Amino acid sequence: MEKASIVSIGNELLSGQTVSTNASYLSEKLLSVGIPVVSCYTVADDIDQIVRALELASEDADAVMATGGLGPTDDDLTRQALAQFLGTELQLRSNLLQTIKDFFAKRGREMPAKCEVEAYIPAGAKALANNLGTAPGIMAEAHGKVPAKRGPKLLVALPGVPAEMKQMFEESVLGELQERAHSQAVAVRKLRCFGKGESEIAELLGGLMQRGRNPLINCTAHAGVITLCITATAKDKQQAEELAQKDEAMLRSILDRLVYGTGEQTLAEVVGEKLAQKGQTIAVAESCTGGVLAKLLTDVPGSSRYFTHGWITYSNEAKISELGVPAELIDEHGAVSQQVAEAMARGARKRAGTDFAVGITGIAGPAGGSEQKPVGLVYICVDSDSRCETQRFVFSHGRASTRIRAAQTALNMVRTRFCI
Repeated sequence: MEKASIVSIGNELLSGQTVSTNASYLSEKLLSVGIPVVSCYTVADDIDQIVRALELASEDADAVMATGGLGPTDDDLTRQALAQFLGTELQLRSNLLQTIKDFFAKRGREMPAKCEVEAYIPAGAKALANNLGTAPGIMAEAHGKVPAKRGPKLLVALPGVPAEMKQMFEESVLGELQERAHSQAVAVRKLRCFGKGESEIAELLGGLMQRGRNPLINCTAHAGVITLCITATAKDKQQAEELAQKDEAMLRSILDRLVYGTGEQTLAEVVGEKLAQKGQTIAVAESCTGGVLAKLLTDVPGSSRYFTHGWITYSNEAKISELGVPAELIDEHGAVSQQVAEAMARGARKRAGTDFAVGITGIAGPAGGSEQKPVGLVYICVDSDSRCETQRFVFSHGRASTRIRAAQTALNMVRTRFCI
């Protein structure tokens, strides 16, 4: 099976100034044509380090995708490193130089002298057109430099600018990779789950997550959402899809209502779609989450079909004046209590005239907790015509985590408890 490795190049990636999105994009695209990524390397703008990374990547894989370091400045050293790795010299391509000059001329500018370096390509390599910038990409084959069981290694250097990289990859590289992977196929399916932790779901699945199994099942967690990625490999696409479909059905039967969606679906999307299908509406009243729940709901295009009102009643006074929470209720039970969460939800639904309303009150931290009411304590209430239900939660891992987890949990309560 063809495999790939990714090399991300740039000091800014190592210093934390820039988050590399190129590697995740390339990983997804490569897998879509049946080429899994088996390793990723991130290195500084240093020729020796880049060469070493290319060597390691070539030992790992049949195709190496490098991004970054193709610009005109002194710290753009990828083309020099690639030439050194290939054991060849850089050559000036007059046609590339003219293309770069034309790029500036069309904008009424003269090409800076430093940009001439972008027209140098390792001897024997192919230049890849850059329709959005000046730096061409580079495609080459390594013969004898590293072990090659299935022919020469494919080496591709792409710009670090995401827009330039994506267009160049799709126009000039993807077809070549599809040709190399013609005898293999990969099918990928994702199930999105909420309601139990990563370890609990792994325990439910048992041996299904064993390494070396086909399909391979991986598990990731973010903001309480557990994503199960099913990766099936076969000789053709139909066989791979059948393997993935069989495992998806098996996981659904085991996890049941823990599965809320597929692909990249969010809880807010799924809840919103169910509300829209039934012509139902929802309002929210938030304290400790500070509008996070309303944001999740309104991040979904078309959410005006079902989301009508949102209140951020952070203070006691706001809860009283905006939602009609009785002052004596707060005095007796405290702002963070089941009683106040219920009063917030009921007040919001009455004022908004919606089918559902959510009330959230809690202690996001890092201060403000006590032995009776610790940091991370949150009460969430969902109110409807049929009933009013409140649950108590204690979230951990800090203020931001508590807020997003509380908002996601509220959405999941609406999804699972009220059968919308």
